[in-house]
Amino acid sequence: MRFGPVELAQSIGGIVAHAVRHDGLVLKKGDIVRAEHLPLLAAAGISEVVVAQLDEGDVGEDPAALRLAEAVAGAHVRVEAPFTGRSNLFATHAGVLAFEAQAIDRVNEVDETITIATLPAFRTVVEGEMIATVKIIPFAVPGATLERALTAAQGLTLKVAPFQPLRIGVVSTLLPGLKSSTIAKTLRVLEGRLAPAGAQIVAEERVDHDAPALTRAIATIAPLCDLLIVYGASAITDRRDVIPASLEGAGGRIIHFGMPVDPGNLLLVGALAIEGRKIPVLGAPGCARSPKENGFDWVLHRLLAGLPVTAADIKRLGVGGLLMEIVSRGQPRTGEPSTPDE
Repeated sequence: MRFGPVELAQSIGGIVAHAVRHDGLVLKKGDIVRAEHLPLLAAAGISEVVVAQLDEGDVGEDPAALRLAEAVAGAHVRVEAPFTGRSNLFATHAGVLAFEAQAIDRVNEVDETITIATLPAFRTVVEGEMIATVKIIPFAVPGATLERALTAAQGLTLKVAPFQPLRIGVVSTLLPGLKSSTIAKTLRVLEGRLAPAGAQIVAEERVDHDAPALTRAIATIAPLCDLLIVYGASAITDRRDVIPASLEGAGGRIIHFGMPVDPGNLLLVGALAIEGRKIPVLGAPGCARSPKENGFDWVLHRLLAGLPVTAADIKRLGVGGLLMEIVSRGQPRTGEPSTPDE
């Protein structure tokens, strides 16, 4: 693509780079210079115009943007018609945006003329929300450059995993001093978290904070639900603590304990196989009793959208995982008061 000022006679067919306005003549950025414009430009005392002129093999900004946008759009994603070198992508369902973040870097590294920007991976989105935009910076790009970007985008799929109306089971453990009102509030907060997904609590039980009682409760409730959440009266501090031990006692397994997200560090992720079904189990951190965003939300949203959560997935949450800092938080195990979990 050639770019720069040219004499009027050579400007026909060029793309206007900078708007021209004079005595009723308006040529906007992106307009095409036509023969009938020349007398008007000359009458205005304009002898040259800054234009972009495509070379053989160049691809215009709009078709280039559309090709890349369509190449990366996956399930439950709508591609908007391009304009001014931009093609936007929108979610067609509420759910979780899923894609490989490193693949976005590969596309953007191809050439400065081709860009793609997205919302963060695994963010929850609503129907109609814009999730990404492809922008071609100049008025056109060489076809070979576009092909390199399309090659870099192979394997990159921006998709929305729709929320599913899962059946949720809840077990709360009890210790002296834990008020029933606290448990009731916890359930209301959970219902608020589940509402956007259409998921509902179908079974709920409260048992003493000891392994035998909790093991029986897990074994009883798990067959009734698609996802089981355990709220402990005391935070999990070790893989051998009451909640993980009870999960294993019921025949389940621990996938990962702990996460590089604060608040939310003491989250337990496990699974239980019953009658050929794999039921995810979450040992909720204390911060999950609060409606404020924490690491529990990040994992819960993925599970509500039917996405698997592995130990590797959790380990990758550290960048951006510091959600807040509480100035008054005491240092752990110093005798000072501390904020619930962690």
